[in-house]
Amino acid sequence: MNNQTNDKQRCFWAVKDPLMQQYHDEEWGVPTTDDRKLFEFLVLESAQAGLSWQTILNRRENYRKAFAGFNPKEVANFGENEIQRLLNDAGIIRNKAKILAAINNAQRFLEVQKEFGSFAKYSWQFVQNQQIRHTIYVANDYPVTIPEAEAFAKDLKKRGFKFLGATTIYAHMQAVGMVDDHMESCFRKQKDVFPFRPF
Repeated sequence: MNNQTNDKQRCFWAVKDPLMQQYHDEEWGVPTTDDRKLFEFLVLESAQAGLSWQTILNRRENYRKAFAGFNPKEVANFGENEIQRLLNDAGIIRNKAKILAAINNAQRFLEVQKEFGSFAKYSWQFVQNQQIRHTIYVANDYPVTIPEAEAFAKDLKKRGFKFLGATTIYAHMQAVGMVDDHMESCFRKQKDVFPFRPF
């Protein structure tokens, strides 16, 4: 398997499509404590359920417009008119259950922010405020999920979040840098001794 593009070694899944490559190089696995970014990935990853990430990434900017720039306060207030608008929007996945889940999750997101001060403080506690780093050499080294993701997803479900099971939440954790799952050969793999600690 040749993972090399533009004289750089990348994770195997990021070498064919330019948009996936940009996402891999600039965002995937980069730790963030930005609540709006965290909400964005929750919306996108819940929309992905049963689909490929490529499908969602291709529609990302449409989602940004459709969901008020991923502002959870605005999305939490979406009513029947907005729901109908979203159902008629060919630029996103027009699945009513997923649309309703995004609105519900925005409301739950605000509740978590109120309780913990930020969604970031809440979510990073599931990895003890330290980035997890896995050793990935080949595609089969990627776990489907991890105990931390299972605990995170279980707590989200208890709080009323929807379409965010353990596998989806593990993808979320990879996306927002709670986990560094870049392959060992990838130029983006963090090599420093001390993993990122957000708080």
